[in-house]
Amino acid sequence: MENAGLASPQPSSTAPPKDPITCHVLDQTTGLPAPSLSVSLTLLRPRPLGPSTPFKGITNKDGRITKWQGQEGPSLQDMLDNLDEHPSGRMVWVLKFETGQYWGEANTFFPEVEVRFFVNPKEGHYHVPLLLSPWSYTTYRGS
Repeated sequence: MENAGLASPQPSSTAPPKDPITCHVLDQTTGLPAPSLSVSLTLLRPRPLGPSTPFKGITNKDGRITKWQGQEGPSLQDMLDNLDEHPSGRMVWVLKFETGQYWGEANTFFPEVEVRFFVNPKEGHYHVPLLLSPWSYTTYRGS
């Protein structure tokens, strides 16, 4: 089907670049994004890089974190760039979602959800969506 002369949208040059690891939370009870949910991102392995001081974020109105609040020390990109000396070339990261704060402790089975995953910095961007309800969750590697 032809575009009928409509210009395709151009990416905004004012948006800050995304971090190499991002996440997205959807509230399955409403079918909408989950805003204002606290999330941390921590490097667990390899040593001596991990465990790192957690990067922090709060999901925006679209339920996304695309930029993490810094920590003292190296940036997220620096940590990924400095993996060359590790023989496996893989890192283990954990995202910790504060679901008890989001739902209220009395309204959920999960006070927090931790998702551990491998990162190979040579594979580029990693996006981790979380589909969340008070009694269940699911996650996968997004794009």
